[in-house]
Amino acid sequence: MTQPIIYATRNFKDEFLEQIKTIAPDYRFQTELAPEDISNVEITIGWDKKLAPDLLVNHRLKWVQSISAGVDYLPLKEYQKNSILLSNSSGIHATAITEHIIGVLLAYYRDLLTIAQHQENTLWQHRNELTVGQLAEKKMLIVGTGHIGQKTARAASALGVQVYGVNTTGHQVDGFFETYTFKNLNKVAQGMDIIINILPLTAETTAIYDSTFFSGLHPASIFMNVGRGPSVVEDDLAKALESGEMAFAALDVFKTEPLPADSILWQTKNLLITPHMSGELVGFQKKFMKIFLANLKSYVADGKLVENEVSLDKGY
Repeated sequence: MTQPIIYATRNFKDEFLEQIKTIAPDYRFQTELAPEDISNVEITIGWDKKLAPDLLVNHRLKWVQSISAGVDYLPLKEYQKNSILLSNSSGIHATAITEHIIGVLLAYYRDLLTIAQHQENTLWQHRNELTVGQLAEKKMLIVGTGHIGQKTARAASALGVQVYGVNTTGHQVDGFFETYTFKNLNKVAQGMDIIINILPLTAETTAIYDSTFFSGLHPASIFMNVGRGPSVVEDDLAKALESGEMAFAALDVFKTEPLPADSILWQTKNLLITPHMSGELVGFQKKFMKIFLANLKSYVADGKLVENEVSLDKGY
């Protein structure tokens, strides 16, 4: 039988390639494929859309290791149909996204965004004319109590924030003052100062932040999205900010990326736009490979995954 291939959509350091070779000596690691190679691909690191049609008819493909945490862009139904295992990189971005969330909140409450604009215009504005607030003692609702949500909850709690959570069943999670079921999201959000979305994208989480949701918030509330863009109805968010239904929003993910130049969001007041960079982190390869190598060792031994296996039914 022809040697099976581990195909990666990006390069990795030699130290990790050596570990792959040690764990899976019968496999060949490649970052480029000739047409005759595709039928021998058994494992992919990342997903190459251009090769998808050929890979999905290749009955040798057994496992896809996603480089990202979110997997909504992948052909999950096809994986399920062909009994292809899927694992993601959930958890490795937790520190970076937590720091992004806390950084944005501190910048907003300390009015640093306004001050940065004034500095560009050499404007010294007296402190009494600035709108300086306080993060401590605020009530934060984190929608999604997984790795990132839990790390954010711990960091926010350390700054004096009272943190609540929303998850599918409402089960209690360490680090949260109280948790609620997903179906109670709109009701619970009404009493919160800060709402953070960290949910993966599924049929149930698409367009959940709409005019009904935003109209229920109080005028001083803040909304942040570091989950998935299509969870937010962007026109509804823009209208809520313009009308004063809420005070501020920060979006790191969008329905269409890059965000089109004609998007209404670019001109929306009290909105901070960042280019899907909250998860950028130092030492990505080391953290990612910790997951992949553990899975590879298990997969070679018995065909099973031990880290971050995705339920193809649920989509996360």
